Amino acid sequence: MKKTLAALGVLAAAALALSGCTDSGAAPTGAAPTSDAGDGATENRSVRVAALPIAESGALWAAIDEGIFADYGLDVEVVPAQGGAQAIPALLSGDIQFAIGQPFGPFRADLQDLGIVIIGDYANSLAEGKDVNGVVSLADSGITTPADLAGKRVSVNSLGAAGDVTIMKAVQDAGGDPTTIEFVEVAFPDAQAQLEAGNIDAAWVPDPFQSIITGPEGGNLIMHPYQETIPGLTVLTNITTADMLESDPELVADWSAAMAEALDWAMGNEDAVRAAIVENMGIPEEAAAGITLPTFTSEIIVSDLEALADLAVEFGVLDALPDFDRLVQQQ
Repeated sequence: MKKTLAALGVLAAAALALSGCTDSGAAPTGAAPTSDAGDGATENRSVRVAALPIAESGALWAAIDEGIFADYGLDVEVVPAQGGAQAIPALLSGDIQFAIGQPFGPFRADLQDLGIVIIGDYANSLAEGKDVNGVVSLADSGITTPADLAGKRVSVNSLGAAGDVTIMKAVQDAGGDPTTIEFVEVAFPDAQAQLEAGNIDAAWVPDPFQSIITGPEGGNLIMHPYQETIPGLTVLTNITTADMLESDPELVADWSAAMAEALDWAMGNEDAVRAAIVENMGIPEEAAAGITLPTFTSEIIVSDLEALADLAVEFGVLDALPDFDRLVQQQ
């Protein structure tokens, strides 16, 4: 099994509009077909999956180490993506078979009829208490409430996705004008440096970055935007292509079954998940111990995705609603 942070070969294509995603020059790798061995064993199939280098990916990393995917005959290589949308070109080119990402990449891909499908959930936010992501600011910024974000520069890892949509809704509900917020795309690991440089006023980040910025440095936790808008909202989904679903249903079925088992296992093995976060993100054990983990689950709550898409249309982030009957294919 491989867990690598080597860059996706096709990420340069992600800068293109999704309508041009299929122009990637990367050669499809595909997954090796299952072949019977003499003793009834099967040859492992190579699978590449894009995932964000964030704490939520700890469940995937840990389950690989536990051998859960190997039990299903899958040799998994994890490659990084900044968000669900950035992984779409790699899926369409065949460079990867699956992706773990925010739902807005699939939303937009469906609106362009690109054949992207959500086959399962991966992680949900927490309906109360400390959530898995939040909007933070430096201690001396004077920005402490959602209404204070009006007129400010706020970073998100991917523009036009769940971060800015839920932030706008929370600011509106707090009496601020969400149209005055300037959203800036900043990768999660770079958010603290951009805050300290004064390039942004606040940042939407998951753990461990949320805890680091609001920890010993005494930064402000302004809000948990998911809890302010759609409590328990899906954080990450499991994505593939309609072509993959049709051409290799056995691989999709095995991947989905392995993922469901992995996520159930992760819910009962928090220490292993945190150890995987330490190993793969290079953060101290004490920092990993303070990370808020999500609810890991493979079951999609379609109504929450529909509510998120409704907000996106309301704020002009999406032009129309996706076809959820086509987009969501729970496995």
